[in-house]
Amino acid sequence: MRPVLFSVFGFDIQSYGVSKALAALVAAFLLARAFERLSLKRDSAYALVMWATIWGFVGAKIYYLLEQLPNFDLHHLGGMGFTWYGGLIGGVLASLVIVHRHRLPLSTVAGAAAVPLTIAYGIGRLGCLLAGDGTYGRPTSVPWAMTFPHGLVPTNVPVHPTPLYEALAAVLIAGLLWELGKRWNPAAVFGAYLALSGISRFLVEYLRINEPAVLGLTQPQLWALVSLITGVALIVRSQFVNRPRRIEAEALGAGEAMTDRSNDLVNVPSPV
Repeated sequence: MRPVLFSVFGFDIQSYGVSKALAALVAAFLLARAFERLSLKRDSAYALVMWATIWGFVGAKIYYLLEQLPNFDLHHLGGMGFTWYGGLIGGVLASLVIVHRHRLPLSTVAGAAAVPLTIAYGIGRLGCLLAGDGTYGRPTSVPWAMTFPHGLVPTNVPVHPTPLYEALAAVLIAGLLWELGKRWNPAAVFGAYLALSGISRFLVEYLRINEPAVLGLTQPQLWALVSLITGVALIVRSQFVNRPRRIEAEALGAGEAMTDRSNDLVNVPSPV
């Protein structure tokens, strides 16, 4: 593991921070490409990723600090210690502000962001793996078990490399979302992102060492259930409830257009 990649003039460049910066850059690149295909401005994509990243980190840190109460101390204000769902809340709120200011179509942007978000999450998890930040799983004897003797949270006991599991799951989810994007509307694709990422986090929690919070479920599992339920609701609403209405409206519009065209033909003056 390499918590510190290298040093420049005595300043340590940490793998954790580098992975987060790389995740933001890749997300910005992918979202900008998606915006171009949708005839939206690239600058809006860059602004969206930049502010979502900044406020995502702020939200992740605030959530983490709240989790440490009442045992909070100044050590918790350091460069480590961020909670994903706090980052999601902060990032979503910032994204809504940018969408409003740039007058972007919300559902279209949400669908376009699904794959970049998933890829960025996977890159971030690889950073957690390199840093050995304590997000690894329970002790195990599986052949691919890993130790983190030099990690930020060191352990010499072979454990499940759960960040690697999540990174691999992110690749699979991104591929599935890409295929769904060819068939489903943007809101349904974003719903699929919420549902699939929720399932992934819910399952991996059984291998991690977080303490149960309610009904034997950990706090991330509770958030994962919220994500799953919200995602399924979006899919059902946009893909199966509103779709018949859209088809009916399109058919009605096509019928009116044909009627108008027929009337135009009838009203054409006869040649003398």
